Amino acid sequence: MSPEAHSLSRRSFLRAGTAAALGLSVAGCGFASEDDPAGKAAEETPIDVKVDGDLVYFNWADFVDPAVFEGFEKEYGVKVVQSNFDSMEGMAAKLNAGNRYDIIFPTAKWSERLAAGGKLRTIDHARLKNAEAVFGGYDYFADPWYDPGSRHTVPFTMYKTGIGWRRDRLGDLTGSWDDLWNDKAKGKVFVLDDRDEVLGMGALKLGLDVTTGDPNDLARITDTLRSLRPRLRGFSSDSYNNLLNGNADMTQAWSGDMAAMLAQAEDPSVFGFEVAREGAPVNSDCYAIPADAQHPGTAMLFIDYMLRPENVKKNIEYIGYPMPVRGSEDTYSALVEPFPQCLVTTDDLKDDRYFRNGTAKGEQHRDAAWTDVKAG
Repeated sequence: MSPEAHSLSRRSFLRAGTAAALGLSVAGCGFASEDDPAGKAAEETPIDVKVDGDLVYFNWADFVDPAVFEGFEKEYGVKVVQSNFDSMEGMAAKLNAGNRYDIIFPTAKWSERLAAGGKLRTIDHARLKNAEAVFGGYDYFADPWYDPGSRHTVPFTMYKTGIGWRRDRLGDLTGSWDDLWNDKAKGKVFVLDDRDEVLGMGALKLGLDVTTGDPNDLARITDTLRSLRPRLRGFSSDSYNNLLNGNADMTQAWSGDMAAMLAQAEDPSVFGFEVAREGAPVNSDCYAIPADAQHPGTAMLFIDYMLRPENVKKNIEYIGYPMPVRGSEDTYSALVEPFPQCLVTTDDLKDDRYFRNGTAKGEQHRDAAWTDVKAG
């Protein structure tokens, strides 16, 4: 990964805007599931894996090695037309508005919403030459909670959330979410600008479910986070740059971003990354093909191309996020040797600390709690 390629972390623009703010009701998982037998049949029709046009690609910015795109274009004689989103809500809004893409990258909970709303084509894994390295190597993804049987998705990345900090200023930490309240870091602490991550951190500190929508739970979480508010420098998802440029002594951070930071740090030993003993949220980004994709055959070719071992290696080294592809483990272990807690294990996946979709009422409660937390 070239240092100049990542002036901002890939999720740095993430804003956990409320579903309501974007007109996405949680009822019906944010998408109206249509009673359309013909449409349903089309969604279920197996996709021919062949070039059927240029690839219209929709993902976080700078989240695939440019050399991988170039190789795909050259081998298949197509163009990759890129568009980027800065939040899952923004991605969903574009889909709801009728924008057409051939390949998208929703997180786990958003994959569930999209599939439930009839927004995704099914993906026949048997038609992907390299899928066995995923589903044969990582049992968890053969039947994940967010997409039973992985009928509509293929996992792209996996990651968890912890604390990044500057060892040169704070020394060692204790391995608890309590570290964010460390007096030595007061006024130099950031938390992610992300509703689920911040409420989830408060929930784990209190021993609660990371996606609780219970008003009593959320009141306790809000009180806890209110006590952190005077210690914060701010809410920011540009976690590793805040550490690198000295704006932060400590920050809530995604493991993949911390791994990416290692490539830019002049002295990686200055920094640390820990996963709290109370538990860490875990998540995955997925490949998915929208139901209205105009070039689903090219999208299938792209997924298969991305799963080739040489391309998995390039992408891991470029973005810093591990990928659940058998044979890629050594590449990631070498990358995160200074931060071994960036590794995502089978036990991490089975801890069931994914952010899940709640009821409409529960999501409204979470939105209100997040507003309170940000207001201080």
